[in-house]
Amino acid sequence: MILSNSGSAGVVGLTSALLLSKDPENAVTVIAKFMPGDYDVEYTSPWAGANVLPMAIEKDSRWERRTWEHLRKLTESEPAAGIHFQNARIYRRDKDVPDQPGSHFYDALFAKEPWYKTMFDQYRELSPEEVLAAHDSGCEFKSLCINTQLFLPWLVSQCLKNGVVFKRAIVEHVADAAKFAGDGHGEQVVVVNATGLGALKLGGVEDKAMVPARGQIVLVRNESPFMVATSGTEDGEAEACYIMTRAAGGGTILGGTYDKGNWNPNPEPNIAMRIMKRALEVCPELTGGKGIEGLDIIRHGVGLRPLRVGGVRIEKEMVSLKEGGGEVAVVHNYGHAGWGYQGSFGCAERVVELVNEIRGKNTAAA
Repeated sequence: MILSNSGSAGVVGLTSALLLSKDPENAVTVIAKFMPGDYDVEYTSPWAGANVLPMAIEKDSRWERRTWEHLRKLTESEPAAGIHFQNARIYRRDKDVPDQPGSHFYDALFAKEPWYKTMFDQYRELSPEEVLAAHDSGCEFKSLCINTQLFLPWLVSQCLKNGVVFKRAIVEHVADAAKFAGDGHGEQVVVVNATGLGALKLGGVEDKAMVPARGQIVLVRNESPFMVATSGTEDGEAEACYIMTRAAGGGTILGGTYDKGNWNPNPEPNIAMRIMKRALEVCPELTGGKGIEGLDIIRHGVGLRPLRVGGVRIEKEMVSLKEGGGEVAVVHNYGHAGWGYQGSFGCAERVVELVNEIRGKNTAAA
């Protein structure tokens, strides 16, 4: 009875489809312009790191808390999912702390007393000798990093096991997705809108709060002994420094940028040089002291994070059909910016709850 609609079959849409498909009463169809294996600037998920470094403030932490439990268990039990544990080091500069908590997308990550210290194993504050030069403090904890080239197809495979149908199509209006339901969905159709940045122009949604947060990265073969994130750089507010080595030979992501409102799909050479320079300042072990020339580059990439001003949208509504009258039930799940992977299962659980409310079921999310 369920139709899952995703502009691209990204982590948010696929995870929603997977959890919905665990209920045998739900017949799930994923409609997507892009599928795992595709590369396009509109298709953000393949470009992601992807890891778990909490970004939400504590009152909004449900999505990340719940997702951590799912991903931690997958890392321990499902090697084919392409996830491994990796220690993360977070370096803070006092001057980067905003005047108002919650005003920046990564406030929680760089808090000196973070709520997540009880969520991760082996959390500790770094000693002054361990803190990166020009930084004031830092912490370390055991997190995880995902090989997106393995994880996205793994999600598809798990969906297929549960009978999910995949179709390539471009949907111009959110209500049009209901046309793909087919006979197997019965009379009750629910559209799950996981279109990411596509929600900006999707008919029936047209959410003007959606803006791209351009992320440029360099993917290299060199491996880092730990993940790294710093609270700021001297290269401007749109640039950042983070490093993460993907599981199972997926390479190491060197980042990056967080450039709001920038639609440029092409990697910029000057930014790439700054990304590599910052990465080696933080982690010279990447090349064993050989400098930038010691980096073995796989590719340069750009992804447009689906940032929603005001935060993620996870709610239900009735949307009028374009023709013939009537309405279709829609559950929205978009606007995750740079935390789609680390919030995916928690948000999908809420999608299941909302779909069950529409269908009059009292069962909780799986």
